[in-house]
Amino acid sequence: MITTSRLAALGGPKAVQTPPGDLFTWPIVTHEDEEAVLDVLRRGAMSGTDVTRQFEQEYAAWQGSKYALGHSSGTAALHAAMFGCRVGVGDEIICPSITYWASCLPAFSLGATVVFAEIDPQTLCLDPGDIEHRLTERTKAIVVVHYLGHPADMDPILDIARRHGVKVIEDVSHAHGALYKGRKVGTLGDVAAASLMTGKSLAIGEAGMLTTDDREIYERALAFGHYERYGPNADLQTAYLRESTGLPLGGYKYRMHQMSAAVGRVQLRYYDARMAEIQRAMNYFWDRLEGVPGLRAHRPPKGSGTTMGGWYAARGLYVPEELGGLSVTRFAQAVRAEGAPCSPGVNAALHLHPLFNTVDVYGHGRPTRLANAARDVRQPPGSLPVSEGIGARTFSIPWFKHYRPEQIDEYVEAFRKVAEGYRELLPDDPGNPPHLGGWHFFRH
Repeated sequence: MITTSRLAALGGPKAVQTPPGDLFTWPIVTHEDEEAVLDVLRRGAMSGTDVTRQFEQEYAAWQGSKYALGHSSGTAALHAAMFGCRVGVGDEIICPSITYWASCLPAFSLGATVVFAEIDPQTLCLDPGDIEHRLTERTKAIVVVHYLGHPADMDPILDIARRHGVKVIEDVSHAHGALYKGRKVGTLGDVAAASLMTGKSLAIGEAGMLTTDDREIYERALAFGHYERYGPNADLQTAYLRESTGLPLGGYKYRMHQMSAAVGRVQLRYYDARMAEIQRAMNYFWDRLEGVPGLRAHRPPKGSGTTMGGWYAARGLYVPEELGGLSVTRFAQAVRAEGAPCSPGVNAALHLHPLFNTVDVYGHGRPTRLANAARDVRQPPGSLPVSEGIGARTFSIPWFKHYRPEQIDEYVEAFRKVAEGYRELLPDDPGNPPHLGGWHFFRH
C-alpha cells in the first residue's frame, strides 16, 4: 500500500495500483444461472408463471413474509403496493424527498398526490420527526425508503402510522437482506416492494417483488396487474374482489418475466453468503477509515442488530468543516485521481423537480400534483433544507464484492490521502455547483 502524502491530483503516485479484476463485478453469474435461463427458453415458458411462483415462495420464506408477488419491475411492485393499500383519488402519501422517483410517482396514476418529508442527515432515510405534522385526513400511506442500504428508523415511524391509522409501505430496493434491530426490512410495515434489476444487490434482471403478510393487500395487488392469476379459479379470500375477476383492475400487465424469475431462484440461493462477504469487505473499508477527518461511515452502529444488507450504491458522509471547507466536488475529484471511484452527492431532492411543481401529465389543466388535491401541497426551494443540502455532504465509495484486505487497503489509502492532504486542494477548489446529484443519479 502506498503511504506517500503527495496527492495524485498534484502529481504524486496513485494510491490504487492493483487492477480491480472482479472486485466490483456484479452480479455473479455462473453456469447454474445460465442453465436456469436456458430451461425457460427451451420450454418456451418466458411468459408463464410456474417458475415465478416457485421464486415467490422461496423469496417469501427467505424474507419472512406470508405472501410474495413477482412484478415486471420494482416500480410496478410499488404501484401495486400503493393500490393494495387503497391509495386512490384525492389521497396523499408521505415520502422522503431524497429517493428514486419510483418511490412516490405511481401515486399520480392512482389519482393521489405526494407530500415530501425530510431525511435524517445521518441515516439519509425518512426523518421520523418530520412526519406527524404532515399528516392530514387524506393521508393514506407513508412510504419508507431504506435508502442506499441503510434501514430507516422504523419503530417511531410505525408508531406514528398506527396511531393515525395509515399504512406503511417499505421500499426495500436498496436494502435486500438488511436488518433493523434483528428483523429483515420488508417485514416491518404493511407491505414492501423491491426492485431486483441488474444493478441491485439482489440482481436478477428487470424485475420487482411485492411482499406482505396482509391477504387483502396481496389480493388487491394480484387483481391490479396479474389478470392470468385473477380469474374464476383464483383462491380469493377478499369477497369484493371476486365479482370482477378475469380482467386486471388497473389495466396493467405486471407479471415477472420468467427468465428473471429463473435467475432469481439461483441468485437467492447464494445471496446470503455473497451478502456476508460484501458486508465484511465494506465494514473493513470503513473500519480502516475510522477517525479520518471529514469522513464518516454511512452505516448503523455496531452491535445494534441493524445492518446494511448488500450495501447498494454505498455512500459516505462528508463533513467539510473538518477539512477547511473543502468542497465535496473537489474532494471527489482528488479521490478519483488516486484511482478510486468517487462522486459527490446522492439523488437530487424530488420536491424541486418540475414534475412536482408545474407539469400537467394527464391534461387536468393544472399541475398533476394538484389535480386531485384538496390543497396546494407543493414545497418550494428552502422548504426541506436538509434534503436540499445533503448533496454537499455525501459522496460515493467503492462497492466491494469480495473481501480482499490488501486490495481494499489501496482504496482506503486513496480516501485517507485526500482527506489528510486537504490543505493542498483548497487553493484551486472551484466549490460545489448549485445542484449536486441528479434525479437519475445511479442505476435503478
